[in-house]
Amino acid sequence: MNQRQAKNRIRFRDLHGIVLLDKPLGLSSNQALQAARKLLRAAKGGHTGALDPLATGLLPLCFGEGTKIAGTLLGSRKAYIAECQLGVTTTTADLEGDMVLQRPVPALDDAAIELALAKLRGRIVQVPPVYSAIKQDGEPLYLKARRGETVEVPSREVDIYRLDLLLRSEDRLQLYVECGSGTYVRSLAVDLGEDLGCGAHLTALRRLWVEPFREPAMVTLEQLQQAAEQGDQALEAYVLPVAAGLAELPVLRLDSAQSLAVSQGRQIPTGMPGPIPQCAVYADDGRLLALAGVEADGRLRILRGFNLLPTNPPV
Repeated sequence: MNQRQAKNRIRFRDLHGIVLLDKPLGLSSNQALQAARKLLRAAKGGHTGALDPLATGLLPLCFGEGTKIAGTLLGSRKAYIAECQLGVTTTTADLEGDMVLQRPVPALDDAAIELALAKLRGRIVQVPPVYSAIKQDGEPLYLKARRGETVEVPSREVDIYRLDLLLRSEDRLQLYVECGSGTYVRSLAVDLGEDLGCGAHLTALRRLWVEPFREPAMVTLEQLQQAAEQGDQALEAYVLPVAAGLAELPVLRLDSAQSLAVSQGRQIPTGMPGPIPQCAVYADDGRLLALAGVEADGRLRILRGFNLLPTNPPV
């Protein structure tokens, strides 16, 4: 390594927390993560569920000890603004793919569209797109599809809590989507288009929020770049504590003896009625100590332990 390379080498550090990134158009989720990680100089990072390059909006990034709750956020409820074009289907179910079929768009009124939307609400069966990151035999489906292999995608049940028409023109619809984990909005566009008799594909997608971040103060990569030029203090203003990702869970506060027992991995009685699937456990000094569950008999079952510095107890 020469002097210039040594000078430009990033000195990564232990950084623990969550950054609510406004993912830009054109980057994969992993590309956005790595760009943010370099700016923050975080040694370890992960994202909480991929957004396609076509999509923008909220991508919670977890760093350090925060990566331990990435799976919890991945399973959270989410909301999107989706735009789709009627009359055209594509290989990828969005505008990045090649056109498969073009059909005339029938005369539609709000009532006809509402009837089609109603069929897609609730607990529905959905077939994810062939071009997706779902793995089959250890390999993402999109790689198989790009090689021209025949890919059979298994259907899955997903939850659609809200699906509302916001705007429409002759061949364009703008939708509000509120859904559970594992939902492909591209597939919703495809299914809606088929029910309307003309086909459809997704043309734009923006993620608005992910629980528990219902009103997220998102940061862009450009803002992180500007903060990086000002120093660590400016950067860390955008880093939320790990506990922010567990804000909607029940809270269990321990005394010093209980804190020691839990930090040593021992089960303790909580005095709480169970079962409780998940709760945030805080030590007597205010540290987020663990993500845990409470058994039916009231005993604490540790799901993930955290190695964080003391802080003020949660309100």
